[in-house]
Amino acid sequence: MAPKKRVVKRRDAAQLSAAGPRLWAPWRDEDLRSVRSDHQACIFCFGKLSEARRRERLVLFENRDVLVMLNKYPYNNGHVMVAPRSHVASPELLARADRAVLGDAVAASIKAMRASLHPAAFNVGANLGLAAGAGFAEHMHWHIVPRWVGDNNFMPVLASTRVLSQSLEDSYKQLRPIFKNLGAELS
Repeated sequence: MAPKKRVVKRRDAAQLSAAGPRLWAPWRDEDLRSVRSDHQACIFCFGKLSEARRRERLVLFENRDVLVMLNKYPYNNGHVMVAPRSHVASPELLARADRAVLGDAVAASIKAMRASLHPAAFNVGANLGLAAGAGFAEHMHWHIVPRWVGDNNFMPVLASTRVLSQSLEDSYKQLRPIFKNLGAELS
């Protein structure tokens, strides 16, 4: 007797929810609630930070003109954001000198991460406006995402889930020492 053939039913696109599968992330609720309850909340606008508060906020570098911080919800290990200290929504709203300093900070951040993380490449870009995907549309910032050959696997395709091989805490510990001296690079 021949083995019975298994029939696997696949759901087609019409059967899937328009929103796709859900990955519950209740740990994000606190951040979202704080933004919803305080419209003035901006992760890029803050005064002087203690070392403990800097680590908590994942700030790698800040001076009077720019700041660099790890993305709390990274696309990949070492994903940083570079923002001007000025609270503006788009680069054309910055003074020419501030745009230059921001560009220098992006270049210096890439240089520092290249030396420390040894990625094969980088994705660099900005999401300007809510429709473009900006989580904090009122304060423009650049994303710098280090990339390695093979860093993207089957998980995003099959489960819409990213797998990160390094914790945010370990990324911070690795990058903070090299970013502490970023000011010298910007002088």
